[in-house]
Amino acid sequence: MSRSIEKSDAEWQTLLTSIQFHVTREKGTERPFSGEYWDFWSPGEYHCVCCDAPLFDAEHKFDAGCGWPSFWTAAAPENVESRDDHSHFMHRTEVLCQHCGAHLGHVFEDGPPPTGLRYCINSASIRHVARTTDD
Repeated sequence: MSRSIEKSDAEWQTLLTSIQFHVTREKGTERPFSGEYWDFWSPGEYHCVCCDAPLFDAEHKFDAGCGWPSFWTAAAPENVESRDDHSHFMHRTEVLCQHCGAHLGHVFEDGPPPTGLRYCINSASIRHVARTTDD
């Protein structure tokens, strides 16, 4: 798929930490309860760590008890892409940044109303942008 932002692995490696590169470019997963945002509750938005596209809003975040930041919807659905993932002998739905193809995590159908979805997102794939008083 053609992306609006494309870089080589070498270019991504100069821009990202080793865990950010592993998660976003190699489809890795951080250990549960280890990421920066699993228990972080400040207002704001969560942007893609690779390309800064807005993805999720803190108002949609909930404690799923799984050890990863969880959201019941994407704040900018046009920036989030999903695709079937058959890795690790499982069938899941992978979530990616539509602009740069960064692996964000997976979405499951065991979340709260109103969507019933749980976007289970790696902290290493997002960065928090605080909400200003003008927002």
